[in-house]
Amino acid sequence: MNSNGRLILFSGPSGVGKDTLLELLYKKKPDLVHSVSATTRNRRENEVNGKDYYFISKEDFELMIQSGNILEYTQYGSNLYGTPKKPIDDWLSQGKTIILKIEVHGAKQIKRLYKNSVSVFILPPSIEVLEQRLRKRGTEDEDDLKRRMETALSEIEESSGYDYVIYNDNLETAVDEIIEILNKN
Repeated sequence: MNSNGRLILFSGPSGVGKDTLLELLYKKKPDLVHSVSATTRNRRENEVNGKDYYFISKEDFELMIQSGNILEYTQYGSNLYGTPKKPIDDWLSQGKTIILKIEVHGAKQIKRLYKNSVSVFILPPSIEVLEQRLRKRGTEDEDDLKRRMETALSEIEESSGYDYVIYNDNLETAVDEIIEILNKN
């Protein structure tokens, strides 16, 4: 698809600090557009529908898939996550820079569809730090935590396929590195 806009694919394992990094990035670069994904998972206490995710039923999500209104999607645990297509295409045609927080398989799918997209993978300082962050969050039971750690390890293996890799060991430094990437591309 030809457009004047830019699509930035932003990935990393659960608990690496993607949301915190993006929150700081949007404060420093308010012209960036935040793509909101749809999910069938339950809303967490601090999340806002339409801001953090579109929280929808599994039936509605499946209807969006069937009608071609989901750009990509994946199942994570027992929940579906996906990217609504129309807003992305609209923003690109308007020349906007869109940040799409997305897991690794979805990033591959989108990279095939939007060849000029730029992919950024966020790594934790260490696996131990990642596990500590997930435990501190307190949103998963031990089985879920184990699954998230297994998934994190396989996602980290995929990081070599990204255009850029950033270690999130210092928030400000990581945000500055992301801004440098945006300025280059």
